[in-house]
Amino acid sequence: MALAVSSRFILDLRLGPRTLETAEQLLASVAMCCRDASRLPLLLLDNHLPYPQAILNVFGVMRHRRRQRGRHGIRGRRKKPDLKPPPGLMAGVVCKLRDATGNLLRVRSKALFGRKRDIIARIQDLQLGQQINTAHIERLNGTMRGQQARLTRRTRARSRRGRTLRWSLMLWRDVHHWVRPHRSLAGRTPAMAMGLADTPWPVLRYVEHPVHVSDLQRSIWAEDRENWLTSALEAQERKKLLPAS
Repeated sequence: MALAVSSRFILDLRLGPRTLETAEQLLASVAMCCRDASRLPLLLLDNHLPYPQAILNVFGVMRHRRRQRGRHGIRGRRKKPDLKPPPGLMAGVVCKLRDATGNLLRVRSKALFGRKRDIIARIQDLQLGQQINTAHIERLNGTMRGQQARLTRRTRARSRRGRTLRWSLMLWRDVHHWVRPHRSLAGRTPAMAMGLADTPWPVLRYVEHPVHVSDLQRSIWAEDRENWLTSALEAQERKKLLPAS
């Protein structure tokens, strides 16, 4: 799940194993929502292993490394370009250390991209806490599990098909956005905090609200997402022209 903490608006919610592809999809959704912002988003993550590479694939820019000089002023081998984080990108990671039985021993944080003190200063400016944390997304996960019987540990209401579970979670997400006010938002809904609504919607208004997206708009969104999922290295390789005979 990707969450805009300031408004509690869920940017993306996906089912399935936590792989590099899933991480790239989540970060592409974040990039699409923040493309008009003046600054890059502040990313607060757990220590999921695919996240660093996924961040570079979505937000990274080209880095051309210099060749080292050898003896007699001769340069070494030409190095292949790679990806580096763009200037201004900050990402903090929360690492939970557990013992062999899974009990939590301690929690520590680190800076994945950017300086740690700059990340902490921005967190404090946004009033998201005093240190690098993922408390808001964990709190939302607990709320979702408490309100969705399909996600409880031992239940008879489990979903036997992934499509049914996906529909149920999408319905819960929309109610979370438009219908249910939040105490942390001073009685507003996430949609109101994002400027998408003026008042909390009743359930009947949500049910009767027409939702129609043209095929052209869907194709534009798909092309935009594909552009974000294409790393700078892949984009450069695609621009290479084939040799002409």
